[in-house]
Amino acid sequence: MTWIYKNRKLAESYPGLEDLSAEFFRTHQSAEFTLGEPLARLARLITVGPRTQMVVIGCGPKPRAVAELLEQGYDVYGVEPVQPFLDAAKEYLADAADRVSLGAAESLPYPDESKDVVILESVLEHVDSPQLSVAEAFRVLRPGGVCFVETTNRHRFRLSGRNGEFRVPFLNWFPRVVQESYVFTHLHYKPKLSNYATRPAVHWFSYADLCRLGRAAGFAQFYHGLDLVDPESHAVWGKRSRRWIVRAMRTHPWFRAFVLTQKGGTVYMWKRGTGSAASTPTP
Repeated sequence: MTWIYKNRKLAESYPGLEDLSAEFFRTHQSAEFTLGEPLARLARLITVGPRTQMVVIGCGPKPRAVAELLEQGYDVYGVEPVQPFLDAAKEYLADAADRVSLGAAESLPYPDESKDVVILESVLEHVDSPQLSVAEAFRVLRPGGVCFVETTNRHRFRLSGRNGEFRVPFLNWFPRVVQESYVFTHLHYKPKLSNYATRPAVHWFSYADLCRLGRAAGFAQFYHGLDLVDPESHAVWGKRSRRWIVRAMRTHPWFRAFVLTQKGGTVYMWKRGTGSAASTPTP
């Protein structure tokens, strides 16, 4: 361990971490399209179609979401902050390589009010500033646009302790000072703790935290995915739902709060429209 202390500046993090991260995620990132269900729910909230302009932030080295959305006819772009990831993403997209560019969630390379949908899937927990990231999403969205967020849930409980970010069971329940200590150890001495991530998950949110972030940025209304499904056909916790579960969540605040403690890592943030029917949510 001595060489790790002597041969580098701490601000550079673990030696070669960016390359280690790129190699790990190139091998382990799923190429499966994961936005099919959120996209279907989004269509319940606002009008979407072939001309809908979308941005996938943190698209990763295998930007399957960008590729799939392009195939479906959407006008979609991707942003990636890590250069080796971006290089791999361009190679993955081949002829559509110009659809992804270098950029951070806190500073998107797009004009004001130029997009209809901003997608932050498994990203907000990794950014330097959640406040600036959500504010940037608000800035680039047109009136009536939606920011879809899927992120860590600090209240989620699993018997295994698995949290999906660190190889440390129950980390999301640890005191914040302990969480920060694991982040420090990961970045500088044991990068395997969070799968060699150059930007490990440092933020853990409740549903109320996400609503608070959105309101501070200017978003007007907030929806969970269960607000946007048909209770006749949706499955909850792996089983076919009964009508009363989804309906009770929508009409009984205390029951809703109970459900959101475990399912609250997802939110659709709606930017107030200009009064036209197309920009008004219709759940």
